Amino acid sequence: MTLKECKKEEKADREFQKKFKFEGSIHVLTQMMVDPAATEKRGGGKNLPLRRGEILDVIQFTNREQILCRNSQRRCKSAVAEALPA
Repeated sequence: MTLKECKKEEKADREFQKKFKFEGSIHVLTQMMVDPAATEKRGGGKNLPLRRGEILDVIQFTNREQILCRNSQRRCKSAVAEALPA
């Protein structure tokens, strides 16, 4: 990883911590794949756009309806739990 990429990732992590009032370092709990049969969601606001078969890093289980996730572009937002397998 180059220095520029490292700084970009650090900036994204700081923005995530500020936006979601997340304290401490970001640890990935597990990875989940979006259900291939689910409809694709555009996202917006605090919701993450979901694509069929996309693999997401789970950062925090917030409640039954929402899960805090990060996608392959390192975007961190809430994902709808119904689109992810149980």
